[in-house]
Amino acid sequence: MRHSKVWWMTLPAAAALTTAIGCSEEAAPGGNNGGSSATAGAASGSAGAPALGGATSGGAGSTSGGSSSGGAATAGAANGGASGGGAGGTAAGSGGAGGNSPGGAGGAGGATAGASGASTAGAAGSAGGGSAHAMMNFFVTSDSKPNANLGGLTGADARCQTLAAAVGHGSKTWRAYLSVSTPATNARDRIGPGPYYNSKGEQLAADKNALHTRSGDAALFLDEKGNRINGQWASSPTPNQHDILTGTQKDGTIAAGQTCGDWTATTGMSQVGHSDGLGPNMAATGNFVNWTGSHTGQCGDTAPGGGAGKIYCFIAP
Repeated sequence: MRHSKVWWMTLPAAAALTTAIGCSEEAAPGGNNGGSSATAGAASGSAGAPALGGATSGGAGSTSGGSSSGGAATAGAANGGASGGGAGGTAAGSGGAGGNSPGGAGGAGGATAGASGASTAGAAGSAGGGSAHAMMNFFVTSDSKPNANLGGLTGADARCQTLAAAVGHGSKTWRAYLSVSTPATNARDRIGPGPYYNSKGEQLAADKNALHTRSGDAALFLDEKGNRINGQWASSPTPNQHDILTGTQKDGTIAAGQTCGDWTATTGMSQVGHSDGLGPNMAATGNFVNWTGSHTGQCGDTAPGGGAGKIYCFIAP
């Protein structure tokens, strides 16, 4: 009896078809707003093996031997914009570029997974909406404290370091602009020589002498996220928080007896500066213009005089 021939597809060809179908169904772009890393890519390192796109949020996309992996998604600062999502790392794919200014939009994901198995690293994406300008070496703390017990200079310096790290500047060494009596230390000697730039890359002063002869300014004395400090300036939000703890006179030297037990006590008086250079009714005269030392405040409660336990932070010398 004569039989018709039956032809079967070889196993490697069938596997390739199966893989191709899986890629077209699963490599569609997708985003998440979490901070977890997403794994992507085919396990095979052979050329032409399709990569399955893994969604990441503003992270870096990279590939290795045809196996793609989405980079870890870095969360933005507290006030950062929404993180964008897309298909993750793929061959020749690029990671999303994140916002370079506080509150900016999150990065877009990499290109859609393709059929190439080439090993090409995707460009790294910035953290979504939480980075400060690269030149930043000064800021006012965005957080607040109810009193002047800051844990001494050690605690205050750590506070500056933590806030700076949250906006991408943790690799720099930061110091609190505070004077203390034991051992006698002037705030001006704790900071670098300048020029000084805020979180938007705007210059406050060219050097230390110029810094200590200028006035406060709400538009320049910003926190690490690029926000103005509440003060006496027009249309400022409330409450007033422009009293910044310094324990320091106008020229940057210690204000004796006004350092709240060297920033470990909740009794006594402090010396504070005005970050906006203004007093009541927007007065821009007398001591009210001084960002270093405008008047005394209470160590136990920083709010009544118009404060919130904020401090200045600078790059170390």
